[in-house]
Amino acid sequence: MSQKKIIVIDDDETIRKTFFLILNKNYRVYLANGSKEALKRFRNAKMDLIIADLKLPYLNGIEMIAEFREAGYKGEVILISAYPDLISVDKLARLSISHFFVKPLDLEALNRSIDYLLNPKKITENRI
Repeated sequence: MSQKKIIVIDDDETIRKTFFLILNKNYRVYLANGSKEALKRFRNAKMDLIIADLKLPYLNGIEMIAEFREAGYKGEVILISAYPDLISVDKLARLSISHFFVKPLDLEALNRSIDYLLNPKKITENRI
């Protein structure tokens, strides 16, 4: 079975590197420092999960996710932000954003969410 593909979009290099170190063992991880780079990478590889910061250069995370959805992306999305007041539940629901995490990130909870979104059968089997 091929590795699931995740793209992490954040303008903070430390956050991108942290995600890479955590996720690279189990997933194929792509990194982008902003929405322009993410949209370019998205066109070149089919992603299973998008993890995006809300505040990005060029397009913000919401605008970028809308672009992904318009391009046909139907997969999972996790949005992260240090500014939770800038996003409404309505916007999250309208774009089918699976989870929203506030910075500083709880990496353990985030990792569980990623595993749940990409391997729901595995999670269910572990509970039985």
